[in-house]
Amino acid sequence: MIRKRSLMRRTAVVAAAGAAALVLAACGGSGGDDGSAGHGGHAATAPSSAPSSSASASASASQGQHNAADVAFAKGMIPHHRQAVEMADLAPGRARSAEVKKLAADIKKAQDPEIRTLSGWLTSWGEDVPAEGAMDHSTHDMSGMGGMGGMMTAEEMTGLENASGKAFDTAFTELMIKHHEGAVEMARTEQADGAHGPAKKMAGEIIDSQSAEIEQMNALLGKD
Repeated sequence: MIRKRSLMRRTAVVAAAGAAALVLAACGGSGGDDGSAGHGGHAATAPSSAPSSSASASASASQGQHNAADVAFAKGMIPHHRQAVEMADLAPGRARSAEVKKLAADIKKAQDPEIRTLSGWLTSWGEDVPAEGAMDHSTHDMSGMGGMGGMMTAEEMTGLENASGKAFDTAFTELMIKHHEGAVEMARTEQADGAHGPAKKMAGEIIDSQSAEIEQMNALLGKD
């Protein structure tokens, strides 16, 4: 009888132990689920940050991305254009050729608005706009742009100011050809290296218009 009770107790203990193991296993499973849910919840929040980053990139793109080449293009082309306009302003009172006078007027008409546009880009990018009268290419950082080709020296500008009649027409045309060639080269660099769509578009327009004017000026020099 005693043995039977002892056996029954052992059986009860084993059963209780088995039940306890089942409870622990169940708890462990629940804990695993909680952990999984926790990771899942974390994983769920991670992708939510991705759209935010993507949205930020889209906003940046909509504002117009730009790079160092775009900045260099704008900072170089502004004084380059200003000098062309300054040269063009000399033509009405000095040129003899009606064609040279018209060419000068066309240059001013095209480049004045571009100066304003380029200045607006620099301001929107938080960059300084080159100061008025800063014509000497040595005062501008044109790294990556190959320098501001075709810029007139102070001596050349003085010589042009002192010329008149046919001498002015010849000097103006020869100097403006070099000036335009420099602008075309700068514009090609912008098209190759720039990132700002509108700047690359302007560069293309400069290449087309000034290349055509170079041909026109070469033809003028071929005339007596």
